[in-house]
Amino acid sequence: MSAELTESLVSVVIPTCNRPELLHRALRSALSQTFRDFEVIVVVDGPDQATIDSLRRVNDSRLEIVQIPERVGGAEARNVGVREAKGEWVAFLDDDDEWFPEKLERQIAAANCLSAHYPVIASRFIARAPCCDYLWPRRLPAHSEPLSEYLFVRKSLFFGEGLLQTSTIFAKRELLLKVPFTSGLKKHQDWDWVLRVAQLDGVSFEIIPEPLAVWYIEEGRNTVSTESTWRFSLDWIRNSRNLVTKKAYAAFIVTQVSPQAARQSEWDAFGLLIREMFRFGNPRAIDVLMYLSMWFIPQNFRRSVRALFTRSRG
Repeated sequence: MSAELTESLVSVVIPTCNRPELLHRALRSALSQTFRDFEVIVVVDGPDQATIDSLRRVNDSRLEIVQIPERVGGAEARNVGVREAKGEWVAFLDDDDEWFPEKLERQIAAANCLSAHYPVIASRFIARAPCCDYLWPRRLPAHSEPLSEYLFVRKSLFFGEGLLQTSTIFAKRELLLKVPFTSGLKKHQDWDWVLRVAQLDGVSFEIIPEPLAVWYIEEGRNTVSTESTWRFSLDWIRNSRNLVTKKAYAAFIVTQVSPQAARQSEWDAFGLLIREMFRFGNPRAIDVLMYLSMWFIPQNFRRSVRALFTRSRG
């Protein structure tokens, strides 16, 4: 490895598994950054010779390939990338997303303006669906707003209001070694990490208002998120109850658990989840309304209304 790469200030970590075409779109966006002092670590999660061969054809000294012999999942693949990183800062990029060219430059500048020992810098992003583009998150955190409420409590019926997306996260390697991603977690990996990190002294969160990444959604391909069941999400939020407020707990049941159960026609869950959110959470009137809409209004119709609402706002 060259001396220039060893001294890189930022390490870009891209976990991947059996998606070489999508990976190259992400990799091109990382290597095209206006900020130049970085390395790119692609962590190939498990046996995947097609991806390895494809990466070896990339002629760029900033690229490092790390192959894990057996598949460990996205969370642990990110941890492997962090341990291999040489930079002071780490930026994550999922293999099916991409960055705008100025992404790292804007985040380094923002981090240098913050006094916190462990700043976590995210940004808005473009959520690209077949029907249209969405600018998410639609709002930034309010002053002193609990992070769990920013992430889960909605003031409207539509998804995308408060978000921190993995491909926008930029943080110190020291913090990521101190608090790694939860190995083996199949879903909610980013939420799980930020909620645990938020408990530490010296951590602050900043969201850059401009969109700096593209998150591709609703493209018809299977992902871990779409394949996981509602019971997994319910178990996760139960185990994370100490990290969220009661209002956030109820909102998560409404907006994350119930839609999965409804899509799977698990009608036995209807009453169970209502009891769950009233027993351990603090639901609002809008939460009850949204809960009913998740069960009785088809998802495709809700998406159509969301797209129409987005277009009407330009």
